[in-house]
Amino acid sequence: MHSGPTLVRSGLAAAFALGLALAATPRDAAAQEAHAGSHQHGAGHQHDPSHHAQHHGDNPIVIAIHGGAGTIRRGVMTPEMEQAYRAKLEEALRAGYAVLQQGGTSLDAVVAAITILEDSPLFNAGKGAVFTNAGTNELDSSIMDGATLRAGAVAGVKTVKNPILLARAVMEKSPHVMMAGTGAEAFAAEQGLEIVDPSYFFTESRWQALQRAKAQEAGRPVLRDEEAEAPEADAPEADAAGAALESAAHDVAFPDDYKFGTVGAVALDRHGNLAAGTSTGGMTNKRWGRIGDSPVIGAGTYASNESCAVSATGHGEFFIRNVVAYDICARMRYLGLSLQEAADQVVMQRLVEQGGEGGVIAIDRQGNIAMPFNSEGMYRGYVDRDGNVVVEIYKD
Repeated sequence: MHSGPTLVRSGLAAAFALGLALAATPRDAAAQEAHAGSHQHGAGHQHDPSHHAQHHGDNPIVIAIHGGAGTIRRGVMTPEMEQAYRAKLEEALRAGYAVLQQGGTSLDAVVAAITILEDSPLFNAGKGAVFTNAGTNELDSSIMDGATLRAGAVAGVKTVKNPILLARAVMEKSPHVMMAGTGAEAFAAEQGLEIVDPSYFFTESRWQALQRAKAQEAGRPVLRDEEAEAPEADAPEADAAGAALESAAHDVAFPDDYKFGTVGAVALDRHGNLAAGTSTGGMTNKRWGRIGDSPVIGAGTYASNESCAVSATGHGEFFIRNVVAYDICARMRYLGLSLQEAADQVVMQRLVEQGGEGGVIAIDRQGNIAMPFNSEGMYRGYVDRDGNVVVEIYKD
């Protein structure tokens, strides 16, 4: 029979045509993104599209941040607690945006915002990290440069004050992408990063959260007077906020707010370069050196100038299995989807179908912003291309 060569030639022609189509996709996606996009405030809330009009001269500068997603309800958040969160989120936003305004890089802006969140006991990262089953704090972080695809990550560190700084050092001062544990801490010391005693990460509210998680795990009842521990005098900010988060999750087997607690930032600078970073204290009561998605490039963090920058927060195992951050960028690049379409498909469809909770913040090179989440709330904020500062917490 002579059909074999004919079929081969036909198959090669089809593959060649497909290759041409895929090669054109990034340009098609970029053209589409130049005319489309939206800000995602919560589930389904669209921002005024007029904010996407093209600016002449310098590239737009944009930054977005998150402080974790989970069971965050208005009914358990006092006005004082809500104000504390909003104030800290805005402080981080303005710090990162100031870097961009001064002509700084997106990497610098991401680090500036995340270090402020790491230094606050309000969020499950750095100072506010939750406790493992062994009563220790294990921190993870990652960062990625969209211009070069360089990346750095650290996992399971216990004495580094700001893990995001260590992740950046791994990226810029070593040939590696990820370091873990004592080796990462030794590298941090060599680089002159601030090393702290593990007691620095202790907060009473996080410690009580561990005790409740252990009690729930053992099937013991958790009493209301035990749940409402009096705050420490030397840590009012931490305990006021921690009490709000904990009370929101006492009726579940595992405190959702701590499971999904993470901080992150994505930025676009005047040079048109994207960057993303993520930092976390992990999961309350975790065992066996468990690592979530935050330090995993492609799962919790990803940035490429060809598509977008993404930082995720959620049930880490689902985000790792679905390579969430990269999948959003890939859908833009290869399918020609807008940022919002790509983020919604992954967060609001694929994750929901599998039972994975959480959300993302994402931006593209045109300055479009997407912030979809499928949980009850997500601490989040952004400064858009027109300089508008927005901070939100709830779904509605």
